[in-house]
Amino acid sequence: MTRLFALLLAFTLSANAAHPFLCCDYGGGKVCVVSAEGKIEWQWDCKSPQDCWKLPNGNYLFCFVSGALEVTPDKKIVWEYKAPMDVKVEVHACQPLPDGNVMIVECGTSRIIEVDRTGKIAKEIKLTAAPEIKLHNQFRGTRKLANGHYLVCFKGEGKIVELDGDGKVLREIKVPGDPHEVVPLPDGHLLVTCGDGHKVIEFDAEAKSVWELNENDLPGNTLRLMAGCQRLPNGNTIFCVYLGHGHLGEQPQVIEVTRDKKVVWEVADHTQFKTINQIMLLDVPGDVTKGEILR
Repeated sequence: MTRLFALLLAFTLSANAAHPFLCCDYGGGKVCVVSAEGKIEWQWDCKSPQDCWKLPNGNYLFCFVSGALEVTPDKKIVWEYKAPMDVKVEVHACQPLPDGNVMIVECGTSRIIEVDRTGKIAKEIKLTAAPEIKLHNQFRGTRKLANGHYLVCFKGEGKIVELDGDGKVLREIKVPGDPHEVVPLPDGHLLVTCGDGHKVIEFDAEAKSVWELNENDLPGNTLRLMAGCQRLPNGNTIFCVYLGHGHLGEQPQVIEVTRDKKVVWEVADHTQFKTINQIMLLDVPGDVTKGEILR
């Protein structure tokens, strides 16, 4: 492929399918709103952000190492959760719930909590990590389902665990690598990014693999640490390729991939961003509190 052809291809991809988005830059220490043209339009600085949402009211909800915030577009804090200060804790996922509460998962305290609008804990589910797993590697992506169950990425143990509303383990799905995200899909499937397993797997309701994206399936886009993702209404999927661990600046941080494994859009902005690890497209309609955005 000549350099001219490569540039033309890149221009065509971006011109045909550019998206505005909200993202976490874990290494860069910020949460940003980015226009379809690639301009940062809103930014909040925080340490190690991990999850982010645009709410139906237009505010932004996100979590970072020591807590979570809901912030208005004009940067007023309207809700806050602070993780315990007396023990070492890392917050690694959050989710807005239909009742206005926010679900949070914490490493260290090993728990899922639901926090109400006053910042108080309304519900707590204890999690049990294997004793040899270090705090940072305990948990990642966690989602509450419409039926009240929870899906949790047990990062260091290489498994997805489904819990009922009381915390009882219903099933475990072993995955390669260290899972960072699990997305429940409308057909009962689960989309799982496998972190440094350099792989993505879609499981059916019986936990059988029905689609995979492997390390070298995409020319020019080697799968590094696979982090956040979003399934789109057209069947494409947005993936965050975390470029830490020695890969800063080497390739796109975000890719949109079709079902037949073609890249149709990418973000390769190594000036404004270091390691994009979570994303939500802002041109996809749906209420995040009702699970209408698949991420």
